[in-house]
Formats: sequence, structure tokens, C-alpha cells
Amino acid sequence: MYYSSSKMIENKDNKREGITSTTDQEKCISFLKVSEKIRYVGIINKFGRTITGKLKNDIRPILTPEQARDERYIEAARRQLRKALEVSIGKSIFTIEKNENVTFLFIPNITQDIFYYITIEKDTTLNEINEIIVKIVEKINT
Repeated sequence: MYYSSSKMIENKDNKREGITSTTDQEKCISFLKVSEKIRYVGIINKFGRTITGKLKNDIRPILTPEQARDERYIEAARRQLRKALEVSIGKSIFTIEKNENVTFLFIPNITQDIFYYITIEKDTTLNEINEIIVKIVEKINT
């Protein structure tokens, strides 16, 4: 995983918000252990900034740092826009985006106004993804 100067700024913002980096980092590691198919787990705030994240050992990132930043921003913006529909359609439980090279899984934590940004190997079946979701949601709720 890489760290940039913007990461340092994010960490300062997180301390102001009362978020403990150690606990969040441990949560990312715990989520990585749910399945060998998980490539990356990040905790993202409502503005698309990474609070913390963990890439599985020996995995090469697919996105450049700039592409990853843009991707997180897009998902955070989408999440904020969908909030207006929650009165009608209910709260979002998870979102899956399957691409040719990777699958994205987004699981909101409404109580903390964050979401878990998870990348999964492209060959993962929907049944395996469902098992991952169930296990991660259990961990979030305990």
C-alpha cells in the first residue's frame, strides 16, 4: 500500500472526527481474512476520502492512485445521492459492481456515515460474493 501527503491530511481529519486508526486498520485486516478472494478493504468517509485501507499481501493494485481517488469519490457521491431515495426504497445494504478485471463491493455503515470499499478477484462467483457479504455484515454488526 502507498501513502501520500494527502493520506497524512486524511489522518489528521480522522483524529478530529474521533476515529481510531488502529481499530479501523484491524477491521480492514479482519475483513481481508474473510475470503482469499478479497484483494483490498478500505474504509471511506462520505466525501470519498480513505480513512484507512489494507491491500492483501502480494497483490498489485489495478488502479493508479489518481484513479483510485476518483473511484472512491464517485462512489461516495453516488452514495450521498441515493440517500435521498431511502425514504421510498429503504436503506442500502450493499452494492456490487462487476467489471472485467475486478469486482467492487460497497457496504455502508450508516451509524458512522462511512462505507467499506472492498475489491474482489474477478473470478469470484456470486455465491462466493454473497458469503463474503454475509460474513462482513456480521462483523460490522458485532
